[in-house]
Amino acid sequence: MLVLSGILVVALGFLLRFNPLLVVVAAALVTGLAAGLDPVAILAAFGKAYNDTRYVTIIYIVLPVIGVLERHGLQARARGLVAAMRGATVGRLLLGYLLFRQITSALGLTSLAGHAQTVRPLVAPMADAAAEMQGMDAAARSRVKALAAGTDNIGLFFGEDIFIAIGSILLIKGTMAQYGYDIAPIHLSLWAIPTAIAALLVHGARLLWLDRRR
Repeated sequence: MLVLSGILVVALGFLLRFNPLLVVVAAALVTGLAAGLDPVAILAAFGKAYNDTRYVTIIYIVLPVIGVLERHGLQARARGLVAAMRGATVGRLLLGYLLFRQITSALGLTSLAGHAQTVRPLVAPMADAAAEMQGMDAAARSRVKALAAGTDNIGLFFGEDIFIAIGSILLIKGTMAQYGYDIAPIHLSLWAIPTAIAALLVHGARLLWLDRRR
């Protein structure tokens, strides 16, 4: 039962509004000591966990770079690019991004785009500039920004399952195997293609319909 004392540390730490990172580290130390591990073994476990998931920290490198680019006018450049394009509309712009997001996700390049990397610094300002050119009011332009984020989600969600070596495919295969259905991952990937096409058609129609409703 002493091993569960880490849960109590977490509960008390969050209740007293301590720093979450410190709370988690303290809970891990308490749990490790209660389990009979020496401090060196606990530190080694921390190091192994960090090394195994070090790719998660890549976002901390990307965000400062994007912040510097925005400070030097990245969003303004993106808006200016759309303003110089003839015939650019919100629907066409976001439809193109949806297609790009689905194709790259289907190839396993899920981190090539995303909210932090592309939507906030590039796609959303470009869509907002197109909405301004189309004469949309403030409420409609706010909805356009939300659609930019939603388009990224839809493109990623329905595109990544086409790539066979993705966590969601392995999760589906494992779940189906528990119920006695032995399905090859390639079959799951192939059946994800019609779903991705349907998502492209449905959301693409919504985006183009937005141009007609302006």
